[in-house]
Amino acid sequence: MELNESPENMFLYHYVEELISEYHSYYELNLKDKDLTVKEYAVLLRIRFLGKSTQHDLVNLFGVSGAYMAKLLKKFEDEAYIERIENPENRRKKIVELTEKGIEKTDKLVEIIDGWEKEATSNLTEDELVILKKLLSKII
Repeated sequence: MELNESPENMFLYHYVEELISEYHSYYELNLKDKDLTVKEYAVLLRIRFLGKSTQHDLVNLFGVSGAYMAKLLKKFEDEAYIERIENPENRRKKIVELTEKGIEKTDKLVEIIDGWEKEATSNLTEDELVILKKLLSKII
């Protein structure tokens, strides 16, 4: 896509929306097993990379209702992607962890994300990519 304005005059919003749109298109083209939505995969990935977390942690992280997260975690549990383990420090809270099946499930998405990222950043040098990631982490 060519921009009529110079890049430094564009809102960040424009770039974020373009990246999201391109990622969703790439995801749709490359993910053959579409039993989970992009949002559901995002939650499953966060569980993977957060390590041990609680339902409450996930509600806060994603800014969704407790009911929505409970329903989603139940779906993940029914599919054997996660297990909930009693927290020894607070027996009322459950720790959510990925199962081996959950790790295998997210491996597919990690490959897709890696492919998209390589494609999306192919015009950047390694140093530019490092700088981009550092800048984005400051924004978030």
